[in-house]
Amino acid sequence: MQDRNPQIAQHIAATIAAEIGAQTAQAKAAIALLDEGATVPFIARYRKEVTGGLDDTQLRNLETRLTYLRELEDRRAAVLASIEEQGKLTDALRAEIEAADSKARLEDLYLPYKPKRRTRAQIAREAGLEPLADGLLADPTQVPEAAAAAYIDAEKGVADAKAALDGARAILMERWGENAALVGELREWMTEVGVIRAKVAEGKENEGAKYRDYFDHAEPLAKIPSHRLLALFRARREEILQLDLDPGMDADAGHLSAEGRVAKHAGVSAQGRAADKWLLDACRLTWRAKLHMHLLLDLFNQAREKAEAGAIAVFGDNLKDLLLAAPAGPKAVLGLDPGLRTGVKVAVVDRTGKLVDTATIYPHEPKRQWDPSLHVLRALCAKHAVELIAIGNGTASRETDKLAGDLIKLAPELKMQKIVVSEAGASVYSASEFAAKEFPDLDVSIRGAVSIARRLQDPLAELVKIEPKAIGVGQYQHDVDQFRLARALDARVEDCVNAVGVDVNTASAALLTRVSGLSSTVAENIVRFRDEHGAFRTRKALLGVPRLGEKTFEQCAGFLRIADGDEPLDASSVHPEAYPVVERILAGSGRQVKQIVGDTAFLRAVKAEQYTDEKFGVPTIRDILKELEKPGRDPRPEFKAARFADGVEDIKDLREGMILEGVVSNVAAFGAFVDIGVHQDGLIHISALSDRYVKDPREVVKAGDIVKVKVLEVDVARKRIALTRRLDDAPAPQAPRDVRANDPRPPRGPDRGTPRDQRRGPAAAKTGAPPADNALAAAFARAKGQG
Repeated sequence: MQDRNPQIAQHIAATIAAEIGAQTAQAKAAIALLDEGATVPFIARYRKEVTGGLDDTQLRNLETRLTYLRELEDRRAAVLASIEEQGKLTDALRAEIEAADSKARLEDLYLPYKPKRRTRAQIAREAGLEPLADGLLADPTQVPEAAAAAYIDAEKGVADAKAALDGARAILMERWGENAALVGELREWMTEVGVIRAKVAEGKENEGAKYRDYFDHAEPLAKIPSHRLLALFRARREEILQLDLDPGMDADAGHLSAEGRVAKHAGVSAQGRAADKWLLDACRLTWRAKLHMHLLLDLFNQAREKAEAGAIAVFGDNLKDLLLAAPAGPKAVLGLDPGLRTGVKVAVVDRTGKLVDTATIYPHEPKRQWDPSLHVLRALCAKHAVELIAIGNGTASRETDKLAGDLIKLAPELKMQKIVVSEAGASVYSASEFAAKEFPDLDVSIRGAVSIARRLQDPLAELVKIEPKAIGVGQYQHDVDQFRLARALDARVEDCVNAVGVDVNTASAALLTRVSGLSSTVAENIVRFRDEHGAFRTRKALLGVPRLGEKTFEQCAGFLRIADGDEPLDASSVHPEAYPVVERILAGSGRQVKQIVGDTAFLRAVKAEQYTDEKFGVPTIRDILKELEKPGRDPRPEFKAARFADGVEDIKDLREGMILEGVVSNVAAFGAFVDIGVHQDGLIHISALSDRYVKDPREVVKAGDIVKVKVLEVDVARKRIALTRRLDDAPAPQAPRDVRANDPRPPRGPDRGTPRDQRRGPAAAKTGAPPADNALAAAFARAKGQG
């Protein structure tokens, strides 16, 4: 959508530019590209000259704010039209509406004019009581009852003086309650001083035991952490807690109370005059009946949006880390999907990820066919030259890991390595339409083993087949706006896929769909065209794919790779539109492309300024030279695997003081969860992540990191494990039972398809900084109550 009014477009661009730290011209250029259908990855990489070098983070923020500001302009136009239609639009009101810089301010101004059902105030006006309200407000020396006597009229529904005064008060309450200046002032004040208070609902003490810490809780709204706020909102939704918002201690500290602020705004004060008490009662009721609930809902909604944005950001960051985890690469993999009664599902994929063999074995209870299972696996590994064994981390994972260890000992000549792989979302993939198309004749349970094997080879290529939310590396993912979550996660997936690049001759339709400019239909057409005509030899050949026109080609070509094709540059991230630049560089050197690729000394000696033109500036030329040094450079780290301790397979095997190796499975605002191979992730509280102060856990760890940890505390009954990265820390004293019992996190469930935060639920720090000299003193006392 483009802005039709040039002044509005200029204002939006200027506003966004100030917010993202850019010039207005940069924002305008980026907005124009987005309106033309360009994607953020394309703009960030291939249109640096146009935008002045805006990066992908700035562009994502620009895209989000552009949507909000355009929605604001649409709403502003609708509000102006509505008020004008009512014949109430003054020049002053128009100026205020046009100056409103947020949806909240705009709605405050519109509130008195918003069509609504007949109110008590409207009925009172129709009965002629507005002069009574105005008269008492203008001259408080009047006796209210005496003044009201003149307005008694049974035919108009005003039976007596009390009815007249009630009607007059309703008029004042509505007037004050809908005054935009007063509402705005109170909103700003309550944002600064408001205290959110939680009380347990009557009779819900036992049902809501996991929220016991919040049964009588108060905390400044401006300071409450997002995860704690979402926990309170969840408890309210479950009808365990009742939440309120009040000014806290502000009024007690000598400042005006909420009612006092209403009175000051209305020009009402206690001076001993006859109508003062009546007017002050109207101010009090305006706050309690009109403004308090309105602001509570408004500020709770704002706080929820902010908290949700934080939770979505955490999910997005974790998802990015998981997607960009190190790939094992093109190696034959044996995938094991562990199970007990139903057996271990086995799938072998070759170096390209193609499924070549399957089996089901029963090494565990109740059949205990250990040796026969080993022989089946050895035969499969020898037949297909398996190099890696991928073991899902669900039920019976450690038992299956031990089986894999015995297999490696049984076949040392194969030189295999075993790695435990996250199963998150594997069952979702298994039952998906995509999996059914790919393996129509394969049992659903075997499909999970295929996914486990492939995600070791290339996590990104496999995880894009799963809805991002199902991967489950977020906190409170079911409590946030699902549309915003999906949009944000899709953007993260798009950024990751395009940062790595895609081999167009091996990529699945699911992976191609995430490439800049490609829809699911075009992605499927590419795969179909590839199957019918063979591998693409050049990027230009993509133009033969149905529905892939010049515009789509422009958006996608630079992110698609063709290895060993007819054009060496097609294997790089150099965009085809920039090939003439490379040709000019070659012409000046008298060399061929293959001769300069990887020639660092030559490429670094090239002066980018000598090859610029109207379209390509120094930033793009430098990007091209850098890419030619190492074409197809993969931004992901080198592959390595954690090694779980032998003999530590269950939470009961843990002992305080043990030092173990594990994999960070999830990062939350309050710490990091680590898979140490006992079917229950342990928590490293934020205070125990480093010897220095850590504000954000992602400063020091991210999902997929391999870390060494010490066990500080184990609560077998409640499946709680407290860990620290500070290996010199002493195990914590046993936390009181009533403290540890307050941890609301549900135990990790056996179903790998259940999103991680639903299986295990995050925990978090108690308010207040923990002692610096103790890693997790009473860890669960500081890691409780975060839902």
